[in-house]
Amino acid sequence: MARVYVSIGSNIDKEDNIPSSVGALQERFGYLDISNVYETKAIGFEGDDFHNLVVGFDTDYSPKEVSLILKQIEADHGRTRGKKKFESRTLDLDQLLYGDLVMQMDGVNLPHPDIFLYNFVLKPLAELAGDVLHPEEEQTIDVLWEASVENGGMKFVEYAF
Repeated sequence: MARVYVSIGSNIDKEDNIPSSVGALQERFGYLDISNVYETKAIGFEGDDFHNLVVGFDTDYSPKEVSLILKQIEADHGRTRGKKKFESRTLDLDQLLYGDLVMQMDGVNLPHPDIFLYNFVLKPLAELAGDVLHPEEEQTIDVLWEASVENGGMKFVEYAF
């Protein structure tokens, strides 16, 4: 059984899509550890603010199976994939860590490179997996968060899951 961490983000109907996606993940994977939710400005384009969080769960599914389930949940929430990397979206689910696995499959890298790129990924991941060693960096997620140059700019948002 592997411990998996998934980031969740939305800036379209986020007050509905965030709780609904958490429910869909619970239906597929069972019990979830859930971080706080943070609001951040859209990056790379003009758009509504995003709400972001991370969930953790244990699974016997393979990384590819997890990825396919995440894509289906995104599609069920109206996610369309455009040609632009930075655009508004109903739901964005990214597999961040799958145990200590390091791999690339179908354009998905594990661990996910966004862990280092965005504070809205690293901060909630640190809340749930602070003592976990990053499989490539061999430092804990907490240490990576503390060393992050951009560890601000987020606003806590209250959700009831």
